[in-house]
Amino acid sequence: QVQLVASGGDLVQPGGSLRLSCAASGFTFTNYAMSWFRQAPKKERELVATIGGNGVSTRYADSVKGRFIISRNNVENTISLQMNNLKPEDTAMYYCNAVRSYFDYRNQFSWGQGTQVTVSS
Repeated sequence: QVQLVASGGDLVQPGGSLRLSCAASGFTFTNYAMSWFRQAPKKERELVATIGGNGVSTRYADSVKGRFIISRNNVENTISLQMNNLKPEDTAMYYCNAVRSYFDYRNQFSWGQGTQVTVSS
């Protein structure tokens, strides 16, 4: 069965950095583009970043471009999100998932538990 386990969330001050990780299992990891999503209370789930199956192509939401970096390890079946210069508006529950394709971010599997990121002074 598919499992998507996000971790690394924490409370951090504005301007700080955090690195999130996602461990994936139960599917052929290298066949899928992978994405990070986030959802703040009472708001829609938002696509944050996507990385292609080969780990070369990346896309970012405008709100995080230049601050966040997505990466993947196809040996360990993990993806990471390095978050720099964090802002209060980055506060959300962060989730990872496989997506339909690099350009189609429909989630392919059920959502696992996310990891909470809180940016506050």
